[in-house]
Parts: sequence; C-alpha cells; structure tokens
Amino acid sequence: MDRGRLEESLFDLIRRASTSLPPDVVAAMRRGIAAEGEGASAGTSLELMLENAKQAREGTTPICQDTGALLFFVEYGPDFRQKEIEEAARAATVRATEEYILRPNAVDPVTGANSGNNLGPGSPDFHFNQRDEEGLRVRLLLKGGGSENVGAQYKLPDGRLKAGRDLEGVRKCIIDTVYNAQGKGCAPGVVGVCAGGNRGSSFGWSKEQLLRDLGDTNPDPVLAELENTLMEELNGLGIGPSGFGGKTTVLGVKIGKQHRLPACFFVSVSYTCWAYRKAFMSVQGGEVTYDWD
Repeated sequence: MDRGRLEESLFDLIRRASTSLPPDVVAAMRRGIAAEGEGASAGTSLELMLENAKQAREGTTPICQDTGALLFFVEYGPDFRQKEIEEAARAATVRATEEYILRPNAVDPVTGANSGNNLGPGSPDFHFNQRDEEGLRVRLLLKGGGSENVGAQYKLPDGRLKAGRDLEGVRKCIIDTVYNAQGKGCAPGVVGVCAGGNRGSSFGWSKEQLLRDLGDTNPDPVLAELENTLMEELNGLGIGPSGFGGKTTVLGVKIGKQHRLPACFFVSVSYTCWAYRKAFMSVQGGEVTYDWD
C-alpha cells in the first residue's frame, strides 16, 4: 500500500472514532434505557446521549468537545514498515486536527504550550507488534481527559480497602474506582482492568481491555464470572448517568491479567466515559476494511 492511501485510510479511521459510537456501545446504552424503565430521568439522560451521538455522526462532528488522546494499537506484517505506519498516522492526525475532527489536545507540561496539531512526545501514543502474517491491523482508542482522571492504580494489599492479594482484593479496587468517580468520569462508563503486571505494563494492558467488544465473554472463566458479578454490583451503586442516579452506572467491565513479580500485586483500572470512541481497521492484500460502518 502506498503512503498516500495509508494516510487517507488512517484519517478515515480517526474520523470514524471521533464522530461515531460503535454498535456495541449503542446496544449497551439501549439496554440501559430499558433497565431504567419508562419515564425515568436516567433513561432520558441516556436517550439524550444517543441523540447527541446521532447528530455528531450525521454532521461528521466530534461526539465530545474533548476528543481525547490518540492510542494506536498496531499489528503489522512483513509487507509494512513501522516507521511508515507511524509517519502516516502522524500526518493523518495533523489533518484530522486541521479539519476539526480532533481538538488540539497535546500540551507541553513544562511550557504549557499547545502544539496545535496533536503531535508531541507521547502524542499520539503508539503500541506496535510485528507479526509473521502479511497485512495490517490498527485499533484506535480516543481516551478523553475526564475519564482518564478517574482511573486508578492500586498496590495490594491495601489496608484502606481491606483488600488482600486475591481476586476479592481486585474486586474491591474496581468498586472503589467507580464509586470515587461518581459522575466525574461522564457515566455511564466502561472499566478496563489489569490484575498483575508491573506499574507500566499493567496500566497499558488495562487500556487494551477497552478495545474488547462489550458483548464478548472473557476466555478465562474465573474472570468472566468476576466481570458479570461486578456489572451487577457497580450498577447497583445507584450513581447512574452523569452521576444523577439510576441503574446504569457502567456499560461494561473488562478484566485482563498479566503475570506479576512475587513482591508486587498491582491492580490498574482505566475508565472511559459513555462517549466511548474506538475504531478498528484492517489491510489485507491492499484492501482496507473497517470493523463497522
């Protein structure tokens, strides 16, 4: 694939992520409306969120004014070069910013200056994996600042939570994160979790859980059961959409794991808001496909 077509395809990926809610998210929000019941204010809030998303898609405008940080998860075969992919993604990011698909969101922490084009050290955030199979797979997550602020990392055991080094301790950490978020993370949200790993890898893997389909089943039966249990418990907190009360506090709970050092047991929780922006793209034999339209 030539550079121009790759750049165009990645621009389209960014546009889709910024302006459209994926089908699994829409379906989860509709389930929330049904759960709230007819006439409930929480259900009305969810309906307004879906109407906002509908107008954004029809007008090709961002779903949220905070278009978030760009996280690219890339798997590429021998027919692609990492450098070329990254250069094309950076160029697509600049164009998306110029065309108001993205807000300028890259700020220098020392000078306070905004780069104006979403480029800078760590922006975008790339995660590359080389594979033997030819072709390209790109998964994009746009992670808003409000939801990023309410994520958390715990070190077990945690005396404050009375959480030990086990799955019950992991469960307590997740509940604590969502309870502390209240409406500040623009509920209803989705939580991505990593049990284990080191401080850096754990947070990275928790974010990658947010790329899972909301309707999937965890391949680990123990974690699948914990996800289901937490869905009931978290929605039973009564926080509801935007923190105003209701039965829909989370749309999904996705838990992954990484092996840990004997001395360490980290639990990382990444939270994303209802404006849950993700989009996937594949290139095979020169043909570009997207996971949903």
